[in-house]
Amino acid sequence: MSTEVPAVAAGGAQRWLPDTYLILAGIALLVFGLGFVVEPGVFLLVEGAADAAPRVDPDSFRTVAGQPLALFAADGQRGLFNALYEGLVSGSRSGGAVGIMAFILLTGGAFGIVTATGAVDRGIGAMTGLARGDGRILLAVLFLMFSLSGAVFGMGEEVAPFVLVLMPVLQRLGYSASTVVMVTYLATQVGFATSWMNPFSLAIAQGIAGLPLLSGLSLRLVMWAVFTLLSLVWVLRLARRERRAVVPEAGVSAPLPGLGWGDRLVLLALAATLAWLIWGVARAGYYLPEIATQFVVLGAVAAVLGVVFGLNGMSGNSAMAAFRRGASDLLPAALVVGFARGIVYLMGGDDPQQPSLLNTLLFHATQALDGLPATAAAWLMLLGQSVFNFFVSSGSGQAALTMPLMAPLGDLVGVSRQVSVLAFQLGDGLSNLVVPTSAGLMASLGAARLDWALWLRASAGLFLGLWLLASVFVVVAVLIGYQ
Repeated sequence: MSTEVPAVAAGGAQRWLPDTYLILAGIALLVFGLGFVVEPGVFLLVEGAADAAPRVDPDSFRTVAGQPLALFAADGQRGLFNALYEGLVSGSRSGGAVGIMAFILLTGGAFGIVTATGAVDRGIGAMTGLARGDGRILLAVLFLMFSLSGAVFGMGEEVAPFVLVLMPVLQRLGYSASTVVMVTYLATQVGFATSWMNPFSLAIAQGIAGLPLLSGLSLRLVMWAVFTLLSLVWVLRLARRERRAVVPEAGVSAPLPGLGWGDRLVLLALAATLAWLIWGVARAGYYLPEIATQFVVLGAVAAVLGVVFGLNGMSGNSAMAAFRRGASDLLPAALVVGFARGIVYLMGGDDPQQPSLLNTLLFHATQALDGLPATAAAWLMLLGQSVFNFFVSSGSGQAALTMPLMAPLGDLVGVSRQVSVLAFQLGDGLSNLVVPTSAGLMASLGAARLDWALWLRASAGLFLGLWLLASVFVVVAVLIGYQ
Protein backbone atom coordinates (compact mmCIF):
# COMPACT_ATOMS: atom_id res chain seq x y z
CA MET A 1 0.00 0.00 0.00
CA SER A 2 1.13 3.56 -0.65
CA THR A 3 2.55 5.26 2.42
CA GLU A 4 3.46 8.66 1.03
CA VAL A 5 1.93 11.53 -0.86
CA PRO A 6 1.53 10.82 -4.60
CA ALA A 7 4.81 9.88 -6.19
CA VAL A 8 5.02 12.86 -8.54
CA ALA A 9 4.27 15.37 -5.80
CA ALA A 10 6.62 13.69 -3.35
CA GLY A 11 9.45 13.56 -5.85
CA GLY A 12 8.98 17.22 -6.75
CA ALA A 13 8.96 18.17 -3.10
CA GLN A 14 12.11 16.22 -2.36
CA ARG A 15 13.98 18.06 -5.12
CA TRP A 16 13.62 21.43 -3.38
CA LEU A 17 12.83 20.63 0.25
CA PRO A 18 15.89 20.12 2.46
CA ASP A 19 16.07 16.96 4.50
CA THR A 20 14.53 17.20 7.98
CA TYR A 21 17.93 16.63 9.59
CA LEU A 22 19.43 19.48 7.53
CA ILE A 23 16.69 21.82 8.74
CA LEU A 24 17.40 20.90 12.36
CA ALA A 25 21.14 21.27 11.78
CA GLY A 26 20.58 24.81 10.48
CA ILE A 27 18.54 25.72 13.57
CA ALA A 28 21.25 24.21 15.78
CA LEU A 29 23.91 26.36 14.08
CA LEU A 30 21.77 29.47 14.61
CA VAL A 31 21.32 28.67 18.31
CA PHE A 32 25.03 27.92 18.65
CA GLY A 33 25.85 31.34 17.21
CA LEU A 34 23.39 33.06 19.55
CA GLY A 35 25.19 31.47 22.46
CA PHE A 36 28.19 33.75 21.83
CA VAL A 37 26.19 37.00 21.78
CA VAL A 38 23.31 36.40 24.23
CA GLU A 39 23.97 35.94 27.94
CA PRO A 40 22.07 33.11 29.64
CA GLY A 41 19.63 33.97 32.41
CA VAL A 42 17.80 32.43 35.34
CA PHE A 43 14.58 32.95 37.26
CA LEU A 44 13.73 32.15 40.86
CA LEU A 45 10.74 30.04 41.81
CA VAL A 46 8.23 30.99 44.49
CA GLU A 47 5.91 28.67 46.34
CA GLY A 48 2.35 28.61 45.04
CA ALA A 49 -0.88 28.09 46.91
CA ALA A 50 -1.59 24.83 48.72
CA ASP A 51 -1.18 21.78 46.45
CA ALA A 52 0.14 24.03 43.65
CA ALA A 53 3.53 23.72 42.00
CA PRO A 54 6.12 26.50 42.52
CA ARG A 55 5.86 29.36 40.04
CA VAL A 56 8.38 31.50 38.20
CA ASP A 57 8.91 34.90 39.82
CA PRO A 58 8.73 37.33 36.85
CA ASP A 59 10.77 39.98 38.72
CA SER A 60 13.64 37.66 39.64
CA PHE A 61 15.35 37.40 36.24
CA ARG A 62 19.09 37.97 36.12
CA THR A 63 21.86 37.07 33.69
CA VAL A 64 24.64 34.80 34.87
CA ALA A 65 27.75 33.20 33.50
CA GLY A 66 26.69 30.09 31.64
CA GLN A 67 28.55 27.04 30.47
CA PRO A 68 31.11 27.92 27.78
CA LEU A 69 30.33 26.84 24.24
CA ALA A 70 32.62 24.77 22.05
CA LEU A 71 32.49 22.61 18.97
CA PHE A 72 33.29 19.58 21.10
CA ALA A 73 32.65 19.75 24.83
CA ALA A 74 33.84 18.05 27.98
CA ASP A 75 33.90 18.87 31.69
CA GLY A 76 30.62 20.76 31.84
CA GLN A 77 30.82 22.68 28.57
CA ARG A 78 28.14 22.65 25.92
CA GLY A 79 29.28 21.57 22.48
CA LEU A 80 27.72 21.81 19.04
CA PHE A 81 28.57 18.24 18.11
CA ASN A 82 27.57 16.98 21.55
CA ALA A 83 24.01 18.13 20.90
CA LEU A 84 23.10 14.94 19.05
CA TYR A 85 24.00 12.63 21.92
CA GLU A 86 22.73 14.96 24.63
CA GLY A 87 19.43 15.40 22.85
CA LEU A 88 18.96 11.66 22.40
CA VAL A 89 19.47 10.95 26.12
CA SER A 90 17.69 14.00 27.51
CA GLY A 91 14.65 14.11 29.71
CA SER A 92 12.67 11.60 31.71
CA ARG A 93 11.04 8.30 30.89
CA SER A 94 7.65 10.00 30.81
CA GLY A 95 8.17 13.03 28.62
CA GLY A 96 11.79 13.52 27.60
CA ALA A 97 13.46 12.40 24.40
CA VAL A 98 14.37 9.03 25.89
CA GLY A 99 10.78 8.25 26.84
CA ILE A 100 9.33 9.52 23.57
CA MET A 101 11.77 7.53 21.45
CA ALA A 102 11.11 4.36 23.45
CA PHE A 103 7.38 4.92 22.97
CA ILE A 104 7.78 5.35 19.20
CA LEU A 105 10.02 2.30 18.73
CA LEU A 106 8.01 -0.08 20.93
CA THR A 107 4.71 0.97 19.37
CA GLY A 108 6.14 0.57 15.87
CA GLY A 109 7.53 -2.86 16.70
CA ALA A 110 4.22 -4.04 18.18
CA PHE A 111 2.29 -2.92 15.12
CA GLY A 112 4.90 -4.56 12.92
CA ILE A 113 3.81 -7.89 14.41
CA VAL A 114 0.11 -7.06 14.08
CA THR A 115 0.59 -6.10 10.43
CA ALA A 116 2.64 -9.21 9.68
CA THR A 117 -0.25 -11.46 10.73
CA GLY A 118 -2.22 -10.13 7.75
CA ALA A 119 -5.34 -9.82 9.92
CA VAL A 120 -5.55 -6.06 9.42
CA ASP A 121 -5.35 -6.38 5.62
CA ARG A 122 -8.05 -9.05 5.57
CA GLY A 123 -10.18 -7.00 7.94
CA ILE A 124 -9.83 -3.99 5.66
CA GLY A 125 -10.89 -6.10 2.71
CA ALA A 126 -14.09 -6.91 4.59
CA MET A 127 -14.64 -3.27 5.58
CA THR A 128 -14.01 -1.38 2.37
CA GLY A 129 -17.38 -2.41 0.99
CA LEU A 130 -18.93 -0.19 3.66
CA ALA A 131 -17.33 2.90 2.12
CA ARG A 132 -17.67 2.42 -1.61
CA GLY A 133 -17.95 6.15 -2.19
CA ASP A 134 -15.15 8.60 -1.60
CA GLY A 135 -15.12 8.10 2.15
CA ARG A 136 -15.91 11.71 3.07
CA ILE A 137 -18.39 10.72 5.77
CA LEU A 138 -15.77 8.45 7.35
CA LEU A 139 -13.17 11.24 7.24
CA ALA A 140 -15.62 13.74 8.78
CA VAL A 141 -16.59 11.38 11.61
CA LEU A 142 -12.93 10.66 12.37
CA PHE A 143 -11.99 14.35 12.33
CA LEU A 144 -14.79 15.32 14.73
CA MET A 145 -14.04 12.41 17.03
CA PHE A 146 -10.33 13.26 17.29
CA SER A 147 -10.98 16.98 17.64
CA LEU A 148 -13.26 16.26 20.60
CA SER A 149 -10.60 13.98 22.06
CA GLY A 150 -8.07 16.81 21.92
CA ALA A 151 -10.51 19.28 23.44
CA VAL A 152 -11.86 17.09 26.25
CA PHE A 153 -8.81 15.19 27.51
CA GLY A 154 -5.90 16.68 25.62
CA MET A 155 -5.09 13.80 23.27
CA GLY A 156 -1.71 14.24 21.57
CA GLU A 157 0.98 11.55 21.63
CA GLU A 158 -1.72 8.93 22.20
CA VAL A 159 -3.01 9.36 18.63
CA ALA A 160 -0.02 7.62 16.98
CA PRO A 161 -1.45 4.08 17.39
CA PHE A 162 -4.68 5.22 15.74
CA VAL A 163 -2.64 6.50 12.79
CA LEU A 164 -1.10 3.03 12.45
CA VAL A 165 -4.54 1.40 12.51
CA LEU A 166 -6.19 3.82 10.08
CA MET A 167 -3.35 4.05 7.56
CA PRO A 168 -4.23 0.86 5.66
CA VAL A 169 -7.98 1.50 5.93
CA LEU A 170 -7.84 4.98 4.41
CA GLN A 171 -5.13 4.16 1.90
CA ARG A 172 -7.23 1.30 0.56
CA LEU A 173 -9.88 3.96 -0.08
CA GLY A 174 -7.30 5.98 -2.03
CA TYR A 175 -6.26 8.60 0.54
CA SER A 176 -2.67 9.67 1.14
CA ALA A 177 -0.60 9.48 4.30
CA SER A 178 -0.95 13.24 4.84
CA THR A 179 -4.75 12.89 4.85
CA VAL A 180 -4.52 10.18 7.51
CA VAL A 181 -2.39 12.42 9.75
CA MET A 182 -4.78 15.33 9.21
CA VAL A 183 -7.93 13.49 10.28
CA THR A 184 -6.16 12.11 13.35
CA TYR A 185 -3.27 14.11 14.78
CA LEU A 186 -4.12 17.48 13.19
CA ALA A 187 -7.71 17.12 14.40
CA THR A 188 -6.56 16.48 17.98
CA GLN A 189 -4.43 19.63 17.96
CA VAL A 190 -7.25 21.77 16.59
CA GLY A 191 -9.32 20.53 19.54
CA PHE A 192 -6.37 20.92 21.94
CA ALA A 193 -5.76 24.52 20.86
CA THR A 194 -9.40 25.60 21.19
CA SER A 195 -10.41 23.51 24.19
CA TRP A 196 -12.69 24.77 26.92
CA MET A 197 -11.59 22.10 29.45
CA ASN A 198 -8.19 20.60 28.50
CA PRO A 199 -6.67 19.50 31.84
CA PHE A 200 -3.07 19.46 30.53
CA SER A 201 -2.73 23.05 29.35
CA LEU A 202 -5.82 25.23 29.74
CA ALA A 203 -6.60 24.21 33.32
CA ILE A 204 -2.97 24.65 34.37
CA ALA A 205 -2.66 28.03 32.66
CA GLN A 206 -5.88 29.30 34.22
CA GLY A 207 -4.76 28.12 37.64
CA ILE A 208 -1.42 29.93 37.34
CA ALA A 209 -3.17 33.07 36.09
CA GLY A 210 -5.54 32.99 39.07
CA LEU A 211 -8.65 32.39 36.95
CA PRO A 212 -11.52 30.04 37.81
CA LEU A 213 -11.21 26.71 36.03
CA LEU A 214 -13.42 26.43 32.93
CA SER A 215 -13.98 30.20 32.94
CA GLY A 216 -14.44 31.87 29.56
CA LEU A 217 -16.34 28.82 28.38
CA SER A 218 -18.69 30.45 25.84
CA LEU A 219 -16.06 31.99 23.58
CA ARG A 220 -13.96 28.82 23.62
CA LEU A 221 -16.92 26.67 22.61
CA VAL A 222 -17.60 28.99 19.67
CA MET A 223 -13.90 28.96 18.82
CA TRP A 224 -13.74 25.15 18.87
CA ALA A 225 -16.74 24.89 16.54
CA VAL A 226 -15.36 27.46 14.08
CA PHE A 227 -11.83 26.03 13.98
CA THR A 228 -13.05 22.45 13.71
CA LEU A 229 -15.56 23.18 10.95
CA LEU A 230 -13.18 25.24 8.81
CA SER A 231 -10.35 22.74 9.27
CA LEU A 232 -12.64 19.87 8.32
CA VAL A 233 -13.78 21.62 5.14
CA TRP A 234 -10.16 22.31 4.17
CA VAL A 235 -9.08 18.72 4.87
CA LEU A 236 -11.99 17.23 2.91
CA ARG A 237 -11.20 19.38 -0.12
CA LEU A 238 -7.52 18.47 0.04
CA ALA A 239 -8.33 14.79 0.51
CA ARG A 240 -10.57 14.81 -2.55
CA ARG A 241 -7.83 16.34 -4.71
CA GLU A 242 -5.21 13.93 -3.39
CA ARG A 243 -7.48 10.95 -3.88
CA ARG A 244 -7.83 11.75 -7.56
CA ALA A 245 -4.03 11.92 -7.86
CA VAL A 246 -3.19 8.72 -5.95
CA VAL A 247 -2.47 5.73 -8.14
CA PRO A 248 -3.28 2.57 -6.12
CA GLU A 249 -0.58 -0.04 -6.02
CA ALA A 250 -0.98 -3.18 -8.03
CA GLY A 251 -3.23 -5.64 -6.31
CA VAL A 252 -4.80 -3.16 -3.87
CA SER A 253 -8.22 -3.56 -5.43
CA ALA A 254 -7.99 -7.35 -5.55
CA PRO A 255 -10.31 -9.13 -3.14
CA LEU A 256 -8.65 -10.52 -0.03
CA PRO A 257 -9.40 -13.90 1.58
CA GLY A 258 -12.17 -13.97 4.16
CA LEU A 259 -11.54 -13.58 7.87
CA GLY A 260 -10.60 -16.68 9.81
CA TRP A 261 -10.82 -17.21 13.54
CA GLY A 262 -7.21 -16.17 14.02
CA ASP A 263 -7.85 -12.90 12.14
CA ARG A 264 -10.91 -12.19 14.24
CA LEU A 265 -8.99 -12.73 17.46
CA VAL A 266 -6.14 -10.43 16.37
CA LEU A 267 -8.61 -7.71 15.41
CA LEU A 268 -10.46 -8.22 18.69
CA ALA A 269 -7.16 -7.83 20.58
CA LEU A 270 -6.48 -4.63 18.62
CA ALA A 271 -9.93 -3.20 19.40
CA ALA A 272 -9.59 -4.18 23.07
CA THR A 273 -6.19 -2.47 23.27
CA LEU A 274 -7.59 0.76 21.81
CA ALA A 275 -10.48 0.67 24.29
CA TRP A 276 -8.00 0.03 27.10
CA LEU A 277 -5.93 2.96 25.83
CA ILE A 278 -8.90 5.35 25.85
CA TRP A 279 -9.90 4.28 29.36
CA GLY A 280 -6.32 4.50 30.60
CA VAL A 281 -5.74 8.01 29.25
CA ALA A 282 -9.13 9.41 30.23
CA ARG A 283 -9.62 7.77 33.62
CA ALA A 284 -6.39 6.27 34.94
CA GLY A 285 -3.87 8.94 33.91
CA TYR A 286 -1.85 6.68 31.59
CA TYR A 287 0.96 8.36 29.69
CA LEU A 288 3.87 7.26 27.51
CA PRO A 289 5.28 4.42 29.69
CA GLU A 290 1.87 2.82 30.21
CA ILE A 291 0.71 3.35 26.63
CA ALA A 292 3.90 1.86 25.18
CA THR A 293 3.52 -1.15 27.45
CA GLN A 294 -0.11 -1.60 26.38
CA PHE A 295 1.07 -2.01 22.81
CA VAL A 296 3.85 -4.37 23.83
CA VAL A 297 1.08 -6.55 25.27
CA LEU A 298 -0.82 -6.26 21.97
CA GLY A 299 2.30 -7.28 20.01
CA ALA A 300 2.85 -10.31 22.25
CA VAL A 301 -0.79 -11.42 21.90
CA ALA A 302 -0.69 -10.93 18.12
CA ALA A 303 2.53 -12.96 17.90
CA VAL A 304 1.02 -15.87 19.87
CA LEU A 305 -2.16 -15.83 17.79
CA GLY A 306 -0.16 -15.56 14.57
CA VAL A 307 1.93 -18.62 15.46
CA VAL A 308 -0.97 -20.71 16.82
CA PHE A 309 -3.23 -20.04 13.81
CA GLY A 310 -0.41 -19.91 11.25
CA LEU A 311 -1.41 -16.44 10.05
CA ASN A 312 0.63 -15.62 6.95
CA GLY A 313 2.82 -18.58 7.92
CA MET A 314 4.02 -16.76 11.03
CA SER A 315 6.59 -18.47 13.27
CA GLY A 316 8.30 -17.26 16.42
CA ASN A 317 11.31 -16.08 14.42
CA SER A 318 9.23 -14.27 11.80
CA ALA A 319 7.23 -12.53 14.55
CA MET A 320 10.46 -11.16 16.03
CA ALA A 321 11.65 -10.14 12.58
CA ALA A 322 8.37 -8.26 12.11
CA PHE A 323 8.94 -6.48 15.43
CA ARG A 324 12.40 -5.37 14.27
CA ARG A 325 11.05 -4.14 10.93
CA GLY A 326 8.24 -2.21 12.60
CA ALA A 327 10.64 -0.54 15.03
CA SER A 328 13.20 0.26 12.33
CA ASP A 329 10.52 1.87 10.15
CA LEU A 330 9.89 4.40 12.95
CA LEU A 331 13.55 4.96 13.82
CA PRO A 332 13.83 8.15 11.66
CA ALA A 333 10.94 9.76 13.56
CA ALA A 334 12.49 8.76 16.89
CA LEU A 335 15.84 10.28 15.90
CA VAL A 336 14.21 13.58 14.90
CA VAL A 337 12.78 13.89 18.42
CA GLY A 338 16.25 13.42 19.92
CA PHE A 339 17.95 15.76 17.46
CA ALA A 340 15.38 18.49 18.11
CA ARG A 341 15.91 18.14 21.86
CA GLY A 342 19.60 18.66 21.17
CA ILE A 343 18.76 22.22 20.14
CA VAL A 344 17.21 22.81 23.56
CA TYR A 345 20.42 21.42 25.11
CA LEU A 346 22.45 23.99 23.14
CA MET A 347 20.30 26.74 24.64
CA GLY A 348 21.06 25.50 28.13
CA GLY A 349 17.85 23.53 28.74
CA ASP A 350 14.35 24.55 29.70
CA ASP A 351 14.71 24.77 33.50
CA PRO A 352 13.92 28.35 34.63
CA GLN A 353 16.39 27.98 37.53
CA GLN A 354 19.33 26.98 35.30
CA PRO A 355 21.24 29.44 33.08
CA SER A 356 19.84 29.26 29.56
CA LEU A 357 19.34 31.35 26.44
CA LEU A 358 15.70 30.31 26.58
CA ASN A 359 15.16 32.17 29.86
CA THR A 360 16.87 35.27 28.48
CA LEU A 361 14.86 35.29 25.27
CA LEU A 362 11.64 34.79 27.22
CA PHE A 363 12.45 37.68 29.56
CA HIS A 364 13.27 40.10 26.73
CA ALA A 365 10.17 39.03 24.83
CA THR A 366 8.00 39.99 27.79
CA GLN A 367 9.85 43.30 28.20
CA ALA A 368 9.23 44.14 24.55
CA LEU A 369 5.47 44.11 25.17
CA ASP A 370 5.61 46.86 27.77
CA GLY A 371 3.98 50.07 26.49
CA LEU A 372 2.30 48.54 23.42
CA PRO A 373 -1.42 48.84 22.67
CA ALA A 374 -3.41 45.98 24.18
CA THR A 375 -4.31 44.43 20.82
CA ALA A 376 -0.70 44.48 19.60
CA ALA A 377 0.56 43.10 22.91
CA ALA A 378 -1.97 40.25 22.83
CA TRP A 379 -1.05 39.37 19.24
CA LEU A 380 2.66 39.35 20.12
CA MET A 381 1.85 37.06 23.05
CA LEU A 382 0.30 34.66 20.54
CA LEU A 383 3.37 34.91 18.30
CA GLY A 384 5.75 34.45 21.20
CA GLN A 385 3.94 31.39 22.55
CA SER A 386 3.96 29.86 19.07
CA VAL A 387 7.72 30.29 18.71
CA PHE A 388 8.43 29.26 22.30
CA ASN A 389 6.62 25.97 21.78
CA PHE A 390 9.50 24.78 19.59
CA PHE A 391 11.70 24.67 22.68
CA VAL A 392 9.13 23.56 25.29
CA SER A 393 6.55 21.50 23.42
CA SER A 394 4.83 20.25 26.59
CA GLY A 395 1.63 22.22 27.13
CA SER A 396 1.84 21.97 30.89
CA GLY A 397 5.57 22.79 30.87
CA GLN A 398 5.07 25.82 28.67
CA ALA A 399 2.22 27.04 30.86
CA ALA A 400 4.34 26.67 34.00
CA LEU A 401 7.21 28.64 32.47
CA THR A 402 5.42 31.40 30.53
CA MET A 403 2.15 32.15 32.32
CA PRO A 404 3.77 33.51 35.52
CA LEU A 405 5.37 36.11 33.22
CA MET A 406 2.56 36.69 30.75
CA ALA A 407 -0.31 37.03 33.23
CA PRO A 408 1.09 39.97 35.25
CA LEU A 409 2.55 41.53 32.11
CA GLY A 410 -0.92 41.47 30.59
CA ASP A 411 -2.19 43.40 33.60
CA LEU A 412 0.35 46.14 32.86
CA VAL A 413 -0.45 46.50 29.15
CA GLY A 414 -4.24 46.20 29.40
CA VAL A 415 -4.59 42.57 28.32
CA SER A 416 -6.90 40.57 30.58
CA ARG A 417 -5.58 37.37 32.09
CA GLN A 418 -8.19 35.40 30.19
CA VAL A 419 -6.79 36.79 26.91
CA SER A 420 -3.24 35.97 28.04
CA VAL A 421 -4.35 32.38 28.62
CA LEU A 422 -6.11 32.37 25.23
CA ALA A 423 -2.91 33.51 23.48
CA PHE A 424 -0.94 30.76 25.26
CA GLN A 425 -3.55 28.12 24.42
CA LEU A 426 -3.74 28.94 20.71
CA GLY A 427 0.00 29.50 20.26
CA ASP A 428 0.92 26.28 22.02
CA GLY A 429 -1.72 24.07 20.41
CA LEU A 430 -1.52 25.25 16.80
CA SER A 431 2.28 25.27 16.61
CA ASN A 432 2.20 21.58 17.56
CA LEU A 433 1.04 21.04 13.97
CA VAL A 434 4.47 21.90 12.57
CA VAL A 435 7.26 21.97 15.18
CA PRO A 436 9.53 18.90 14.94
CA THR A 437 10.00 18.89 18.73
CA SER A 438 6.35 17.84 19.18
CA ALA A 439 6.31 14.21 20.31
CA GLY A 440 2.77 13.69 19.06
CA LEU A 441 3.54 15.07 15.61
CA MET A 442 6.73 13.08 15.12
CA ALA A 443 5.16 9.87 16.43
CA SER A 444 2.20 10.33 14.07
CA LEU A 445 4.42 11.11 11.09
CA GLY A 446 6.53 8.07 11.92
CA ALA A 447 3.41 5.91 12.06
CA ALA A 448 2.39 7.27 8.66
CA ARG A 449 5.94 6.88 7.20
CA LEU A 450 5.74 10.55 6.23
CA ASP A 451 8.78 12.84 6.24
CA TRP A 452 8.44 16.02 8.30
CA ALA A 453 9.41 18.28 5.38
CA LEU A 454 6.72 16.71 3.19
CA TRP A 455 4.19 17.11 5.99
CA LEU A 456 5.16 20.77 6.33
CA ARG A 457 4.52 21.26 2.63
CA ALA A 458 1.13 19.53 2.81
CA SER A 459 -0.11 21.29 5.96
CA ALA A 460 1.44 24.77 5.63
CA GLY A 461 -1.62 26.34 4.02
CA LEU A 462 -3.99 25.11 6.70
CA PHE A 463 -1.58 25.99 9.52
CA LEU A 464 -1.20 29.57 8.28
CA GLY A 465 -4.95 29.92 7.86
CA LEU A 466 -5.60 28.64 11.39
CA TRP A 467 -2.91 30.88 12.83
CA LEU A 468 -4.43 33.94 11.15
CA LEU A 469 -7.83 32.91 12.48
CA ALA A 470 -6.27 32.61 15.94
CA SER A 471 -4.95 36.15 15.54
CA VAL A 472 -8.46 37.37 14.80
CA PHE A 473 -9.87 35.62 17.87
CA VAL A 474 -7.17 37.06 20.15
CA VAL A 475 -7.69 40.62 18.86
CA VAL A 476 -11.48 40.34 19.08
CA ALA A 477 -11.15 38.96 22.62
CA VAL A 478 -9.24 42.11 23.62
CA LEU A 479 -11.79 44.38 21.95
CA ILE A 480 -14.79 42.76 23.67
CA GLY A 481 -13.09 42.71 27.07
CA TYR A 482 -12.94 38.92 27.34
CA GLN A 483 -12.71 37.95 31.00
